[in-house]
Amino acid sequence: MNRKYKVIETYGLLFADLLSIIFSFLLSTYIRFGNFRDMGDKEIHFQVCLTFLLFCTIYSFFLDWNRNFFRRNIWQECAAVIQYNALMFFVVEGVMYFLKWADVFSRLVMAYFVIINTLLTILLHYGFKKLLRKNLSSDKSVIKVMVITESGLIEETVRRLKEELGINYQMVALGCIGEKYDGDSFEEIPVVAQSDIIQAATTMPLDEVFISAPSVAQNDVEYLLHGFGEMGVDCHYNLEVPGMSGERGRIENFGDYTVVTYTRFQSSYKRMLIKRCIDIVGGVVGLVITGLFYPFVAIAIKLDSPGPILFSQTRIGRNGRRFKIYKFRSMYLDAEERKKELEKQNEMQGLMFKMENDPRITRVGKFIRKTSIDELPQFYNVLKGDMSLVGTRPPTEDEFEKYNQYYRRRISMTPGLTGLWQVSGRSEIEDFDDVVKYDLKYIDSWSLMLDFKILIQTVKVVFTGKGSK
Repeated sequence: MNRKYKVIETYGLLFADLLSIIFSFLLSTYIRFGNFRDMGDKEIHFQVCLTFLLFCTIYSFFLDWNRNFFRRNIWQECAAVIQYNALMFFVVEGVMYFLKWADVFSRLVMAYFVIINTLLTILLHYGFKKLLRKNLSSDKSVIKVMVITESGLIEETVRRLKEELGINYQMVALGCIGEKYDGDSFEEIPVVAQSDIIQAATTMPLDEVFISAPSVAQNDVEYLLHGFGEMGVDCHYNLEVPGMSGERGRIENFGDYTVVTYTRFQSSYKRMLIKRCIDIVGGVVGLVITGLFYPFVAIAIKLDSPGPILFSQTRIGRNGRRFKIYKFRSMYLDAEERKKELEKQNEMQGLMFKMENDPRITRVGKFIRKTSIDELPQFYNVLKGDMSLVGTRPPTEDEFEKYNQYYRRRISMTPGLTGLWQVSGRSEIEDFDDVVKYDLKYIDSWSLMLDFKILIQTVKVVFTGKGSK
C-alpha cells in the first residue's frame, strides 16, 4: 500500500475506533440509567470516557495494533479487537481504582461498554475494510506497475510482489534485462519488447516501475532510470543483495550517501521508546523494593560470611558494550579462584557454568538465589539503561571472548533482568546452545506484548519457587 492510502487507513481506523468508543459509552450509559440525567457524577463519567479515548489514541499510534489490518482475516480481526478491548478495560479500571472513580462509576456501564464497543469495533473495521478495498481496487485508484527484471527471476519477483504489494497495485507489463525470456507473457502479464523497454512503456498506461536486476551492472540500468525519469514515471530500483532474505533492508542516509541498511531486528522507534519508559518506571519501583529488602539482606549476608554486601562484575551489554552488573553477594570471596577447580563438575554444556550444589555459594546465598532476591540491585542497571526489564542474558567477559558469529547475535539487543529462557525452565536447561536458541527466538519475535507475558511468567516462576537453583 502506498503512503497516501496508508495514511487514510491509519487515521480512518483511529477515527472509527474513537467514534465507536463515544457511541458505545453513550449507549451503555443510556441502557443503564434510561436517560443522561441520573448517571451520578457527570464529571467523572466524562473523565472516564476521555480516558478511554486517550488509551485508544496511545494504543493505536504507539503499539500500532492495526499495522496488519488488511492481512487479518475475520477471526484474526476479532481476536485483535477483543485483545484491544480487554487491555483497555484493565488499564482504565486501574486508573479508576487509583483515582477512586470506581466508587461512583457504574459497573454495569463498564460491562455494557466493553461488550458493545467490542462488537461495534468489529463491525466498523469490517465495513471500513470493505469500503477501502473497493476504493483501492477501482481503476481510478489502482497503481499500474511495470516490473523489469532478469528472465530467471521473473517467477520469484512476481510472486513476492503479489504477496506484499496489496490490492491497489496492478502489474501491467514485464520487461527483461539480459538473457531473453522465452515467452510473450507470464501469468497473463505481457512481456514487453526486450530491445527497447523505454519505447514500449511510452505508450502504455503506467504509474510506476520496479527494477530488480542484481546481476546487471548499474551502468546498464542507468538509461532506464533516466528514461522513466524523463517520462515522469516513478522508478523503484531494488538494492537488495541476493541471499539476504533473513535481514530486512531500509533506505537511509549515511553521511551524504544514500544507503540500504540491512537488519534482522525490526521494530519501530516508538515501541522501543515505550519499552525504555517501562524500564525507567520498573527501575524506580524495583529500587524502592530493593531499598526495603536491603537492611535485612545486608545483615544476613554480613552474619553469614565476611565480605561486601554487593557483588559487581563486568558483563557484556548491547553490541559488546561493557558495564558493571550489581547483585547481592551470594558466594564466598574466593569464588572466582575456586571456579577453575570446579570446571570438571560443570553441569552445563558450552560456555556457561552451572553446578547445582555449588560449594562456593553461602547459606544465605542459596536462599536469595532461590528467591531471586540476589538480583534486586540490577534494577539500578535497568534505570541506567545498561539493562532492560526483559531481554537476553548478559554474558561474562570470559564467555564473550569465546563467541562465534552465531552467539554474537544474542547481544544485538539490550540484556534483561529476565528473559525467555529464564521462564522456559532455566533450571532444566543444560546446554548453552539452548540458551542462545531462546535468546534469538526472543529477539526475532520481540514485541511489547511478549515482554508483558514474560514479566507475568517471571512473577509466577519466582513465587512458585521455580527460580534459580
